[in-house]
Amino acid sequence: MSSEEGLSSTITDWLFINSWWLLLPFIMLLVVAAFIVAFVLLLYMISPLISPKPLKLNGAHVVVTGGSSGIGKCIAMECYKQGAFITLVARDEVSRNAHSDSQPVVLCISVDVSKDYGQVESVIKQAQEKLGPVDMLVNCAGMSISGKFEEVEVDRFKRLMEVNYLGSVYPTRAVITTMKERRMGRIMFVSSQAGQIGLFGYTAYSPSKFALRGLAESLQMEMKPYNIYVTVAYPPDTDTPGLAEENKTKPLETKLISETSGVCQPEQVAKIVVRDAVQGNFNSSVGPDGYMLSALTCGMSPVTSITEGLQQIVTMGLFRTIALFYLGSFDSIVRRCMIQREQSKAADKRE
Repeated sequence: MSSEEGLSSTITDWLFINSWWLLLPFIMLLVVAAFIVAFVLLLYMISPLISPKPLKLNGAHVVVTGGSSGIGKCIAMECYKQGAFITLVARDEVSRNAHSDSQPVVLCISVDVSKDYGQVESVIKQAQEKLGPVDMLVNCAGMSISGKFEEVEVDRFKRLMEVNYLGSVYPTRAVITTMKERRMGRIMFVSSQAGQIGLFGYTAYSPSKFALRGLAESLQMEMKPYNIYVTVAYPPDTDTPGLAEENKTKPLETKLISETSGVCQPEQVAKIVVRDAVQGNFNSSVGPDGYMLSALTCGMSPVTSITEGLQQIVTMGLFRTIALFYLGSFDSIVRRCMIQREQSKAADKRE
């Protein structure tokens, strides 16, 4: 072998050996990617095994507070369609037009769930004596007030916390002991998208809805060993008498921000939140905006399937980027309204 051939062979061997080192990072990436795909597929396959068993509404006893109108009434109707026995609890009188010859399937009770725990406990006991133990409680009693922070009367802050927060604490407290004894149950708290993000005009309303999530997360950790699952529903603006009343005094900034997303129908909201509660999902959102908000604000909230957790992890960065544009738009709306208001005042002074 000549010296040139030897040198050529040496160079070829050197390039072959070093080319493997160059390819090694790519090979490692392929191995890691394959491992991740296999891991995700495995989690997806075993996910149903760790999810709670769905609650059968046929023959179940469902208590709905705030059931005289709006979302609460539609939730009650949705559960009734699926064969549940319904107890409607509301401050206003509710007419009962569904009945059975053998026994009533709809019980209507008029009581303010935010005033006196003893009274709430009494009516829940009365409902259980007539229709059996409560299988699902839907806390939908609530009210909304919008206005600038300094313009909202101080006692209104207290009233909103009583209705929106304590109005959910009292009924839940009244049913939880029986649920624990039976080792089964569902509890739903109807919050709001304003309970996920604080917006202009909701300094009194948002905190009362944010509080429900803290209650729900703590309660879920206590109740999970007893096969009791908690759901927090975050409906968007919904076409209800409550929204119509709120719009009468809503600040311009709040109206413009609200208009960036549409208005849902209560029947649509009811179907989604009932489905999520029956399945034992912790978060219940409506529409693309709702899904994005739930993923963005999931934090340390419970998940009932590994698939849900993986979706939150994967979408977090993208949704945060989109959210920054939304926040910039909201700030722009507030600034424009302030400038217009100041210009209007200046024009009035000149006149």
